[in-house]
Amino acid sequence: MPARTHSRSHSPLPSGSFETRLPWWSVALPSIAFVVLFLLVADPGQAHAVPADPAVGRILEQLHLTLAR
Repeated sequence: MPARTHSRSHSPLPSGSFETRLPWWSVALPSIAFVVLFLLVADPGQAHAVPADPAVGRILEQLHLTLAR
C-alpha cells in the first residue's frame, strides 16, 4: 500500500515570483536611521560640532600619508 503524499495548503505562486519574509528589525533599523539623518539635514541649527581630539587628527593625517604613497 503506497503512502499518501501531502500537498501544500496554500496556492502556488505565479512563475517568476517568490516569497520572502524579513525580520522586523531589517525594516525598522534602516527606517530609524533614515528619519534621524533626515532630521539632521532638515534642521542643521540643532547640530553642534564636537571638539576634536588632537590624536584623532594625527591618526587621520598618518593614514592619509600612508595611503598617498
